[in-house]
Amino acid sequence: MTVRIGDQQLTIEDVVRVARHGESVELSAAAEERIRSCRAMLERKIATREIMYGVNTGIGELANVVLSDEQVQQFQRYLIYNHAAGIGEPAPVEHVRAAMLSRVAVHARGHSGCRLEIPATYVAMLNRGVTPVACAKGSVGACGDLSPMSQIALSLMGEGEAFFAGERLPTAIALQRAGIPVPGLEARDGLAAINGSNLVTGIAALFLHDAERWVKQAEIAAAMSLEALLANMRPYQARLHELRGFPGAQKSAANLRQVMAGSDLVTGTLKVKVQDAYSMRSTPQVIGALRDALAWARRQVEIELNGVADNPIFVPEEDIVLTGANFQGTPVSMPLDLVTAGLTMVSVLSERRLNRLLNPALSVGLPAFLSRGAGMFSGLMLSQYTADMLIVEQRLLAAPACVQSIPAAADQEDFVSMGMNSALKGLQVLENARGVLGIEFIAAAQALDFRDFTCGAGTRAAHAAVRRVVAHLDEDRPLFPDHNAMAAAVARCEVLDVVERAVGALASSWE
Repeated sequence: MTVRIGDQQLTIEDVVRVARHGESVELSAAAEERIRSCRAMLERKIATREIMYGVNTGIGELANVVLSDEQVQQFQRYLIYNHAAGIGEPAPVEHVRAAMLSRVAVHARGHSGCRLEIPATYVAMLNRGVTPVACAKGSVGACGDLSPMSQIALSLMGEGEAFFAGERLPTAIALQRAGIPVPGLEARDGLAAINGSNLVTGIAALFLHDAERWVKQAEIAAAMSLEALLANMRPYQARLHELRGFPGAQKSAANLRQVMAGSDLVTGTLKVKVQDAYSMRSTPQVIGALRDALAWARRQVEIELNGVADNPIFVPEEDIVLTGANFQGTPVSMPLDLVTAGLTMVSVLSERRLNRLLNPALSVGLPAFLSRGAGMFSGLMLSQYTADMLIVEQRLLAAPACVQSIPAAADQEDFVSMGMNSALKGLQVLENARGVLGIEFIAAAQALDFRDFTCGAGTRAAHAAVRRVVAHLDEDRPLFPDHNAMAAAVARCEVLDVVERAVGALASSWE
């Protein structure tokens, strides 16, 4: 189903469909009319020589330099050249596609002043699979993601490189093969293509989608561990969490109950402790806090996806030009930092449950390190080492980037969001979180193999899903293939898919 830009609110799911799954895009007729109307206003003002930032002036500290008519035509090209100043490996194709979609959505609001050919070209590139090469690093997340967005904007002049049909090619060749004309840049077009935190926003949309699915799997792994540790089920009752009132905790507890429904622990068949350790009984409160952060982050990102992130901003219906800092990335970088910290926090909780599964003093009768031959064999002892290393790296990366501003541009741009740092470190923390959770899945499944009671239907489905990836550990073997295979299965959400088929969809943070 085509994602139509300009008539409805763009969602995180829309970004995922276009950026990751190749869904087609089109500009609505109303959006095209808004873009043309705004451009006509700009051209009238250019003709009367009205001074407008970034149109007939320099930018940043050079904003007071007024350009001649001839310079106005050349300025946009040099603007893109000098801002294409990133470094490092190319950003993933799906990140660049998400950024392009985000920028098209800004233009569709009809306040950017560019020609219709600019967003129309990006739409054609999205639909025909031409993705500009843009370095992942270089943006400070204010005045937009200037470096990567400028590398993307080189394509509007038929310059730079692009991925097309599995090849990395000069953009001119890629566009020619895809049948897309080069629009070139005229007054305002270049700045309109780069003046927003669109790569950070695009990455954020994909990151939040993946983080939400990881959280559901964290609840499934927790349910497996809780059953293996013969947990008291009272801390997961609905009434308990209703009395406090946090939506995230209520949803998390509901998901745990859904996965463990029908367990002998729930029916009271088994004798359990009066009260469990915090890493067990506070699971809904801790995961719930991350769920509430995810819900807020989604609101922020979707506001940004549907807002006018540009400077200057043209308002044709009032014939005015507004200048300010709507390109500032902090409204997205701060939520990213919070979710990144939350992922780290929930990973720590996962490792603490892992510790209880492995430690014979805490595991309620399970064999030491989940090995029948402990002494001769070390079982999953070293799996905890790996989880601990991943968590320390997460903790280092969980420090917020949004407070790390460094002034630039002769102190004209003296506060920036560092949103790209927020995005990139968030991706690494999520990658580590998949590894930590994969290890808990392995340990929980191993522990359940030693239990002889009826588990919840969701727990049984999860155990079977893990066993399709990693076999029971009868005697010691190299563990890294198991760790890598299970982390990859977490990334593919294999356990989640199996469990939801068995017990129904789990509640999400933004329902």
